[in-house]
Amino acid sequence: MDNTGRFRAKIHGFETESGSCRLRLHFSIAGRPAPAAITSESHASSRVASPLVTSTLRTQRLVLERYVPEDEEGFVALFQDTRVSRWMGDGPSSEAADRALFGRVFTKVYADDLFDVWAVRRDGRLVGHAEIKPTDVVEGYEIIYALTPQVWGCGLGVELAEALVAYGFHTLGLTEVHATVAAPNKASLRVLSAVGFEHIRDITENDGSTTLLLARSISDRSPTDR
Repeated sequence: MDNTGRFRAKIHGFETESGSCRLRLHFSIAGRPAPAAITSESHASSRVASPLVTSTLRTQRLVLERYVPEDEEGFVALFQDTRVSRWMGDGPSSEAADRALFGRVFTKVYADDLFDVWAVRRDGRLVGHAEIKPTDVVEGYEIIYALTPQVWGCGLGVELAEALVAYGFHTLGLTEVHATVAAPNKASLRVLSAVGFEHIRDITENDGSTTLLLARSISDRSPTDR
């Protein structure tokens, strides 16, 4: 959440999903494109300015739904895995910081209806994290997601990214969706390219590293639909 602490890279980084102020995540998995037709189980308004009521989304293999307190251990395990957290915000954080971050999902994000944050499940098991929220990198919204390494390599990254984009277009009424990715994160770049994102510009971070700003317009067809 851009005003809550470490969420933009890790759940909005509460500034960055990781503690800084720029979300550099977008950790996804490379794999074969998978159909990502989604269904929404909520009556949330399609107007971006309206109060948020996080929908439950279903794709072919995934369910995106609100976190529950029982997800804490799975959430912490996901963000404590350095294969995931290396791409998020300022990188890995302490277990205590990730537990505090999980608490803020409820006390800030959900309590104040700041933006959509989902637990990502497959066959009932927590396998990832997802968000769509306003970004200060550009005027607009960005998607953020992470999947546990146990499910990499089977196309779920593409399926998840497509679901988030579809939600942005058809539920939030957006005409463009953005993503920011650390330049070395080739797996995530492949996923986003597979769902139609295009490179807009490079961002040079304070530490000299490069973050790529990507975007997909509602007028662009996903390569998976061609």
